[in-house]
Amino acid sequence: MNKIISVNAGSSSLKFQLFEMPSEAVLCSGIVERIGLEDGIFTIKFDGQKVVERMPIPDHTLAVELLLKALVKQNIVASLEEIVGVGHRVVHGGELYNKSVVFDDEVEKNVEALSDLAPLHNPANLVGYRAFKMELPHARHVAVFDTAFHQTMPQDVYLYPIPMEYYKDYKIRRYGFHGTSHFYVSHRVSELMGKSIETLNIITCHLGNGASIAAVQSGKSVNTSMGFTPLAGIMMGTRSGDVDPAILTYVMGKTGKSAQEVIDVLNKKSGMLGVSEMSSDAREIEDAFEEGNPKAILTRNIYANRIAQTIGSYFVQMGGVDAIVFTGGVGENDYGVRYDVISRIAKALQVEMDIDLNCAVRGKEVLLSKPNSKVQVWLVPTNEELVIARDTVDCLGL
Repeated sequence: MNKIISVNAGSSSLKFQLFEMPSEAVLCSGIVERIGLEDGIFTIKFDGQKVVERMPIPDHTLAVELLLKALVKQNIVASLEEIVGVGHRVVHGGELYNKSVVFDDEVEKNVEALSDLAPLHNPANLVGYRAFKMELPHARHVAVFDTAFHQTMPQDVYLYPIPMEYYKDYKIRRYGFHGTSHFYVSHRVSELMGKSIETLNIITCHLGNGASIAAVQSGKSVNTSMGFTPLAGIMMGTRSGDVDPAILTYVMGKTGKSAQEVIDVLNKKSGMLGVSEMSSDAREIEDAFEEGNPKAILTRNIYANRIAQTIGSYFVQMGGVDAIVFTGGVGENDYGVRYDVISRIAKALQVEMDIDLNCAVRGKEVLLSKPNSKVQVWLVPTNEELVIARDTVDCLGL
């Protein structure tokens, strides 16, 4: 048995899960929040227990120290030497990486160089890697890239119709994100259907505060809604998704804002928050929707319509679809969103949803469509941490 820790380091957070492999048993999970602030929070769950500590956590190095000390203190591991591998989520691998790789000096240098493409994420991922490398010098490390799964998209999908020199010189193209999630749920649903993924066309809907949709044909991503950055695609919590690019210069002229300020608005003040003028939290939108709030109803309609349009385009691209899968915080828990999306495509795709079942379930694997539905609709909770752990085992040859 090998103990592998899966790590997702953000700019001010550190999520983790410790696995025993190959049994895939979860020994503990948790998160360090508000790193860099005086009121940091460290939460760890194990054996049905939950321990929460509040204290100043100035940097990721201390966050990692807290985590590793807790593993020993709570007898989750007898010694840190038991942890033989650390899998790190890295948001952007550009065109350099189409699969997970052992994290060495060259990979570290490349991830740093790719920070131009993911300035909010890659630097934070590197901080986490360096902190764990220092605290666990005996362990080996693996980089698992969000973008890797989408590297199978064909050129006519990932290229933008802009001057080719921008792609050649600056690598401007569609990359896509949430790759580990789309990979996991597409493969998992093929198992649940009892069919080889090589025979299936699957549309995966990762719906959370950030959201993306992917077309998975024969186990490979052939399209995805996010693009050069995670700002593109469908409407999200605070992100606009796709808009006419001329809006940027128009708003700049009207408001005097800089290009970066307008991009910040599209990233942080748009989406559900921008339309509803009340919240970016889908749960609050849902409550207001149930109360008949007009802005919440409009927000839900735009959201569901954008998702339905994307599903329809992928249906056409793949020449049909065998399964549609909902995952992510919203996809797994908001039955109203699932219903509204499916109701928009039901006639065209001949989908028959079990409405009562859909309203009754949250966060568990279940077939939501009726037996005579031409397309199966599934709810499959994502498990990106497990993908990271599996890739770590594979890359390290354990």
